[in-house]
Amino acid sequence: MARATGIAVWTRIAAQLREDIASGAIVPGGRLPPEAALASRFAVNRHTVRRALEDLARDRLIRIEHGRGSFVAEPVLDYQINLRPRFSEWVRRHNREPFGDKLSLRMIDPADLPECTIIREVLGLAAGEPVLELLRRGTADARPLSLSRHIFPARLEGLHAALLNHATITAALAQIGIADYLRLRSRITCRMPTPRECALLELERDAPVLHCENVNVTAANTPLELCFAIYPSHRVALIVEPTA
Repeated sequence: MARATGIAVWTRIAAQLREDIASGAIVPGGRLPPEAALASRFAVNRHTVRRALEDLARDRLIRIEHGRGSFVAEPVLDYQINLRPRFSEWVRRHNREPFGDKLSLRMIDPADLPECTIIREVLGLAAGEPVLELLRRGTADARPLSLSRHIFPARLEGLHAALLNHATITAALAQIGIADYLRLRSRITCRMPTPRECALLELERDAPVLHCENVNVTAANTPLELCFAIYPSHRVALIVEPTA
């Protein structure tokens, strides 16, 4: 790359890479060429390329994963944690098309689940009382955004059939007479995904996820659901605002 008076070479490289990203030559989530390839392309040393990449990372146009390379940043969708947990409404507010893919639905003894103690406590289950476990993958414009396990008391009459017949949990609950439900609390942590979660969310093994443990209740404050949901941390930002 020929030098221009007053303009650092790394600045010009960064500007060219910005143009490549803006034009769609490198799509969101796509990997940039390795540093060595970029150094060859611009006829500079790798240190100069690295400085250009760091500039793009500061502006959040790319993310640098040590040992793997640099990737064009994907749009991050803000998810406001509020009273009504509605995946479809959240995605549509970002002008994306939501879809909930039902991966499995089964009746199971909570004793067979690792979260047995909290499930029984939150849902107020009697000894030996089963639950319904629904596994769903949520997407926006076909891009995976969430993987969630929804645990309901199996005593809710007609819920199994309603969950099978409806695309959304809200519609399924409405069918059995639960017109509204609210979020009582959420506990948010961060962890690394399992290999299966990586496959379902189209993630690299070292991409962290946000893990939410949500307790939902009916409008009458009756325990309804315990939900364990994960979100790719580079695609979703969880927003919590004080209510008072």
